[in-house]
Amino acid sequence: MKFSTKGTVYTLSSKQKLPISVDEAWEFLSSPKNLKIITPDYMSFDILSGANKPMFAGQIIQYIVTPILGIKTNWVTEITHVLDKQYFVDEQRFGPYALWHHKHFIKEIPGGVEMEDVIDYKIPFGFLGRLFHPIIVKPKLTEIFNYRTKKLEELFGSFK
Repeated sequence: MKFSTKGTVYTLSSKQKLPISVDEAWEFLSSPKNLKIITPDYMSFDILSGANKPMFAGQIIQYIVTPILGIKTNWVTEITHVLDKQYFVDEQRFGPYALWHHKHFIKEIPGGVEMEDVIDYKIPFGFLGRLFHPIIVKPKLTEIFNYRTKKLEELFGSFK
């Protein structure tokens, strides 16, 4: 997992290899309902609407999540781009970030798939938000993506 900064926009990049087919990876990752499975339980992740159909560009999904201090947060994302079995993009329309643009890539490799997440995000509250990034936001995102890595390996096995 890597973090980088360009001005006030942060980027998180994460790659994971799994010993499954592109079809299996796509079936799991492109279903919004499965996001709850790969999100830590303490975040109380609940989908309110929009996850009742297979993923499509223009899909709006509404969640409630409790990321820190028991504070419930509404989050609305739009699936803006979908290329079957290759990638999809979700963008926050309402929620805790000033910007959230999350690209999910899947590619076939010998023995399985490589999944890559690239998230460009911006913290609200200007200077104050930037102060809290290394203390709260970056560690929280690291924790969430480490959980996802572990959970996906539990579900699909480790890449050899």
